[in-house]
Amino acid sequence: MTEKTFFTGFGGQGIVSLGQVWAFCAMKEGKNVSFFPFYGAEKRGGIARANVIISDAEIASPVITHADSVVVMNQDSLPVAELTIRKGGLMLVNTTLVTKMPERDDIRIVSIPATDIARETGNEKTANMVMLGALAVITKALKLKDTDAFFREFFPEEKQFLVPVNVSAVAAGALCQER
Repeated sequence: MTEKTFFTGFGGQGIVSLGQVWAFCAMKEGKNVSFFPFYGAEKRGGIARANVIISDAEIASPVITHADSVVVMNQDSLPVAELTIRKGGLMLVNTTLVTKMPERDDIRIVSIPATDIARETGNEKTANMVMLGALAVITKALKLKDTDAFFREFFPEEKQFLVPVNVSAVAAGALCQER
């Protein structure tokens, strides 16, 4: 099993953090991982992207030219996502912020109002974790059976208070395939 995922959005949406958590959870599940972030010079509001490859086998290169799955968090990121996804790939779209959907008929598109769901779970900033839950369930790339323990290990001591809301957001995202 190999899953090549491209995450894209703008600074402040937790795109790089989403990639880091996706890679960390994969490592905790015994997978090989490659994580490659990219972001603009702006502190907030600029482009933010991350490539993550998780695999049962060794990974030769961190470069993703054709992603198996793509997470699109805002409208401006949609064009690059459409160029990156392979035919037959999976695109998760944050429909809270993306109003004009892609018109491709050669990919699977799943609409997830991630920002709205995050708001419902208690913190709008966890929209990225909503997408993590949905991505894990839909791709079956990760099991995420022990998210609470993974997050307690991932977050530094001063951020431990964020674990419960992030776990709730992942759980809410895991239900999104049914929406």
